[in-house]
Amino acid sequence: MHEVILIKYGELTLKGLNRRSFEERLVKNLKRRLAPLGSFHYTYAQSTLTVAPVGGVSLGGAGTIDNGNVPEAKPVRAAQGDERLPADVVRRVGMVFGIAAYCRALCLPKSMDALLDGAGAFLAHDLLAARTFKCEAKRADKTFPLDSPQISAQLGERLLKQFPHLRVDVHNPEVTVTAEVRDRYIFVHGKQIPGAGGLPAGSSGRVLLLISGGIDSPVAGWMMARRGVNVVGVHFASPPYTGPRAEKKVHTLMGKVAEYTGGSYLHTVQLTRVQEAIKQNCPEELGTVLTRRMMMRVAERIAFAERAEALVTGENLGQVASQTLPALASTDSVCTLPVFRPLIGMDKQEIVAIARRIDTFDTSVLPYEDCCTVFTPKHPRTRPNAEIIAKVEEALDIEALVNACVANEVGTVIV
Repeated sequence: MHEVILIKYGELTLKGLNRRSFEERLVKNLKRRLAPLGSFHYTYAQSTLTVAPVGGVSLGGAGTIDNGNVPEAKPVRAAQGDERLPADVVRRVGMVFGIAAYCRALCLPKSMDALLDGAGAFLAHDLLAARTFKCEAKRADKTFPLDSPQISAQLGERLLKQFPHLRVDVHNPEVTVTAEVRDRYIFVHGKQIPGAGGLPAGSSGRVLLLISGGIDSPVAGWMMARRGVNVVGVHFASPPYTGPRAEKKVHTLMGKVAEYTGGSYLHTVQLTRVQEAIKQNCPEELGTVLTRRMMMRVAERIAFAERAEALVTGENLGQVASQTLPALASTDSVCTLPVFRPLIGMDKQEIVAIARRIDTFDTSVLPYEDCCTVFTPKHPRTRPNAEIIAKVEEALDIEALVNACVANEVGTVIV
């Protein structure tokens, strides 16, 4: 008996002739995330990806993928009896984009005796804690001598003997025991766990995320990554007005996003010279929108160097003065790349809920100021006029300021 992980694709099943490329990208991402924990076999079959530890069971077949160029680690031994795969293996699988659902499953020889003997021991923890259950069978191999209702009936009868406190509830059971009869094996498992969803990271290109130390921008980066893009970050700091703890906070937030993408890169740009030039030469009420326009210019320059195809921000319509429709149009007008704002129509509580889910909220609310707050005017202009903005910017040497920012940026690999 061996424990494996069964992965359901979800959205990937809707892909056409290029579906295989998405599957291969998903496996590549899984290999990279799981490589530090051991070596695994990856097998496609019937819209399911099976991950089995090397040293346990090789499921074989035409859909088997070896470890390719991924560095080998110490093999993980498959579960025997009450043993389980390491919890970190399961946790990492749940953070890989492109997975709709997954579950721990026991891989058994294709016989009813093996199923009846193994199911109760494998699911004992769940069944002992439940009051109701039901059994379901999926017989992909139609040559198996029993049909699905017969498999379910025999399995249910055995489990009732092993766990006499249980009763059957076919409509709303606390535990559903599923037996899947495949070509070479039977898989038995309990509940499926929702996956991260979306598309495999790297299947949709690359974007540059403007990330601050707040709640919104890490969530925006996570949401774009969920659509299959690789996310590179750029953070604007204003020393000495902002300190190293503020920068460390952003590194931590980018690391949280990178846990889902398998690694990233963060550019840190000093914006102090730009903000001081704006403060000295421009009307105070236009300071916010002028700063945002400079940020977008610098970010686009870095995006070109990174071969990123779009900019991403955490802006939310109407949340602050720089996020009105005229202000957003003004900042967009200095860019040639598209600017994506995945949070634009969301309620703040919806954003907070995602931040808690991806474990960025507690870091985001740490009281370390970023460059967007230290130069905020008392009465910012919420509906900037394009002609006035263009006239005011004549007082700035925009090209020199942008070049200085790009020349002094510092890059960090985020793992």
